[in-house]
Amino acid sequence: MELTVLIPCLNEARTIGVCIDKANAFILRTGIAAEVLVSDNGSSDDSVSIATQRGARVVRATERGYGAALISGIQQARGRYVIMGDADDSYDFSKLDGFMARLRAGDHLVIGNRFQGGIEPGAMPPLHRYLGNPVLSFVGRLFFRIPIGDFHCGLRGFSTEAIARLGLISPGMEFATEMIAKAARAGLMVGEVPTTLSRDGRDRPPHLRTWRDGWRHLLFMLLFSPRWLFLFPGLALCLAGGLMTLLLIHGPFRFYGVGLDVHSLLYASGALILGVQLLQFAMLTKWIGVLAGMLPEGRLVGVLTRSASVESGLIAGGAVFLAGLAWSAHLAGMWSVTGFGELDPREKMRAVIPAVTMMILGLQACAGAMLAAAMGLAWKTVGAKKHVAQ
Repeated sequence: MELTVLIPCLNEARTIGVCIDKANAFILRTGIAAEVLVSDNGSSDDSVSIATQRGARVVRATERGYGAALISGIQQARGRYVIMGDADDSYDFSKLDGFMARLRAGDHLVIGNRFQGGIEPGAMPPLHRYLGNPVLSFVGRLFFRIPIGDFHCGLRGFSTEAIARLGLISPGMEFATEMIAKAARAGLMVGEVPTTLSRDGRDRPPHLRTWRDGWRHLLFMLLFSPRWLFLFPGLALCLAGGLMTLLLIHGPFRFYGVGLDVHSLLYASGALILGVQLLQFAMLTKWIGVLAGMLPEGRLVGVLTRSASVESGLIAGGAVFLAGLAWSAHLAGMWSVTGFGELDPREKMRAVIPAVTMMILGLQACAGAMLAAAMGLAWKTVGAKKHVAQ
């Protein structure tokens, strides 16, 4: 069997029959060896009986959610390719020729582009059409370096085998973003074809929740892109905080007529500490993604995993901490010479702040090394348990 037309369904009795009829019309017209598969997500109306009467094969998805229904359907699809689409009659299943052409040409994933194919008036809310979809699609292109114009089109086709290897897990609407993100990271061939969007035929509000699901899409993209979530902000804070610290450690500094002194040094120290912490999070998040098979290793992580160790991290962090402690002890000794009397904060804090910063950064590095070791051990334990279970 070459094709499975997969339709996730939750109480779509009003439109599911029309969708199946259009899919069957496409199959009959093209002569493709294909099936129509409905993945029911717990419908309480007549959706299942209507789908069965129209000749579709119906499977049950026990876990609730858009993504969960699709994952269940993909696992039970018989076709070499799958073309999935919503059951609300907003997509035309009778016109899937472009998807099949791209899949047969070698694309592993083909996304519909509603902005190229045409959006019927009233089919997409203005907030989605002019803000939500364009912004999230731009973020997706930026994060994953993939030229897709409509990241959230629900009509898409893919190689069943290639997508199954990605290990998709998102049960909700963010499943659509996970599919593209993991396909891009895995180096799959991803393309797009124009498609149309019509007003849906339902007599109730859609399952999609604008702000909740939009946030979940954005959150997934951020968590899947540690460079943008942690690395780039961390580098910016480290650069700004480090440069400001170097400028102010020797005395006041004027910048475009603004006098900066010890108070600015304190903020610079905070930026440096936070920046280093974000860089640690970037490396740890990247490493988790590599261990889970969600992200490629990359050169930096490869070098660190081969050359670095917990001990080296503890030694480096300990050295920085001890240097800050020794500096603090020296300052305390100078204070004792004065009989522990009052000090000029503008002068003494200029040395105290960098010393305390070094102590914090040193302990932070040690804690990061221990956390990385714990994560690695936990992952090996999980892997060993899975191996025993198999």
